[in-house]
Amino acid sequence: MNTSTIPHYRLLARTATFSRLPAALRPHPTPFTVRMSLSETAPSLAVVGVTGAVGQEFLSVLSDRSFPYRSIKLLASKRSAGKRITFEDQSYVVEELTPESFRGVDIALFSAGGSISKEFGPVAVECGSVVVDNSSAFRMDENVPLVIPEVNPEAMAGVKLGKGGLIANPNCSTIICLMAATPLHRRAKMTKLLKGLAFSDLAKVLRMVVSTYQAASGAGAAAMEELEQQTREVLEGKQPTCKIFSQQYAFNLFSHNAPVLSNGYNEEEMKLVKETRKIWNDMNVKVTATCIRVPVMRAHAESINLQFETPLDEDMARDILRSAPGVVVIDDRNANRFPTPLEVSNKDDVAVGRIRRDVSQEENYGLDIFVCGDQIRKGAALNAVQIAEMLL
Repeated sequence: MNTSTIPHYRLLARTATFSRLPAALRPHPTPFTVRMSLSETAPSLAVVGVTGAVGQEFLSVLSDRSFPYRSIKLLASKRSAGKRITFEDQSYVVEELTPESFRGVDIALFSAGGSISKEFGPVAVECGSVVVDNSSAFRMDENVPLVIPEVNPEAMAGVKLGKGGLIANPNCSTIICLMAATPLHRRAKMTKLLKGLAFSDLAKVLRMVVSTYQAASGAGAAAMEELEQQTREVLEGKQPTCKIFSQQYAFNLFSHNAPVLSNGYNEEEMKLVKETRKIWNDMNVKVTATCIRVPVMRAHAESINLQFETPLDEDMARDILRSAPGVVVIDDRNANRFPTPLEVSNKDDVAVGRIRRDVSQEENYGLDIFVCGDQIRKGAALNAVQIAEMLL
């Protein structure tokens, strides 16, 4: 097998195909402008876990955003090595992931699971690569920045190309939640600052209650395939095949399949709690979450209740969200039109709607919003590529 890096050629067509992926994961036609991003001075890339759902989306996002690079390695397990992936009209051979894979690699995008990240992430850093890791392996490591570029870009200020380093991608539900909650959190702070209060007294979100409705894509391509298969089986009157999940998924919903901890929360819920505190650099913010798996293909939805230290009315909140980067407001009460998972699938922006005052709280101290975002794209691949762009 050829283990050399794959030269990159920017072509008119952008495709990243892997025939076994479900229809909802396959590349979607988008307008594309040719940009000459091939450059000997650009960084070399590696994509780890390239045959998976997020790995495939890495390729789509890199192409969509004309990310500049001089070469690329497509890496996966020994089982996937030797397979061919078509990327921008070129057929590439997938290489087996080994400790030697990172020689000469400047940026490595990882999405192959926590155990692989723990084993090969430090190896890549030792080779001088900057690793952007999509797993939970390093998220709560105090020495590893946990970054959403629109939220806390300053967290990765110390990471530079050529010196090696680790940057963690937050969990998908955290990214989608904080894309909407953070602009409101910051506006509340600014309001109090303008009133002349000391920095230490800045306003903040005091409490956040999140209920998530999470798509099959969060459990990977195999879960998406199983949802499609179960849907056909149930409609045909057959017993549904349950391999990825222990119960029927089609036409059903259930508590998120993450392990349940001794406090009664599952791991997915506690990720949202802990990651929010780290990203906002506030260990005192109160966060509680309930995470539910729903039979949707690739976009998560979240109901978010916010309690502020100082009042923030719904009209001001709507204006803040309209101007927030990476956010689109869909909030038409007359037409009863609000965000849906289908509408945001294959889209970069997180959609926010149902913006309204929490009537259970006095005055404007509480707000309810409903958020939808593509779990594979902004919830994973896009966020990682945006982090990589900040390194350029």
